[in-house]
Amino acid sequence: MALMMPFPPSGLYAITAESHSTPEQLAQSVNAALRGGAKVIQYRAKSTQNRLTEAKLLLAVCHAFQVPLIINDDVELALAIGADGVHLGRDDGPIVEARQRLGEKAIIGVSCYNSVERALEAQVAGASYVAFGRFFPSSSKPNAPCAQLETLVSAKQVLRLPIVAIGGITQANGQSLLEAGADLLAVIDGVFGTGDPEQAALAFKPLFTC
Repeated sequence: MALMMPFPPSGLYAITAESHSTPEQLAQSVNAALRGGAKVIQYRAKSTQNRLTEAKLLLAVCHAFQVPLIINDDVELALAIGADGVHLGRDDGPIVEARQRLGEKAIIGVSCYNSVERALEAQVAGASYVAFGRFFPSSSKPNAPCAQLETLVSAKQVLRLPIVAIGGITQANGQSLLEAGADLLAVIDGVFGTGDPEQAALAFKPLFTC
């Protein structure tokens, strides 16, 4: 069994888009984002027929950079390829079951939207990190409920887990989220919708070094 990568304490959390045409093209884009400094990759695929092939390719790419691959919504796919973890939304099953399936070392992230209470429950249940959002208008999640900066401030005071912010994040607006309490910035279009994922990822680096 492959060694699982740990979840980083901060940095760019890049989430794949569905704009690629082949698994190889997706792997090339992820490779570029990793060259640009992405610290986590989440494989998010709602409609593709190549999920197993793509996930296997991405795991190899991520581990070449010693970066964890998280699978969105799909515990069984994560288990099948030996991914580093899974990200669970509101309807994706309990943390305890995912932990039983994937093992003690697996990374389990949980979407908490705008709810610190949900994040606290996730922490107690054994989550590895929590995610709040969306914070800004997002083409990937246009109908997602809005989250507030105050939620990050409150969460930072009571949580011991890394906090991820998501939703319409760019280099221009990301600093406000970090200052409010986010540790990682989750970005889809801001990296993979740019035509140059490496340069897009690089542009986020100053936010985490200042």
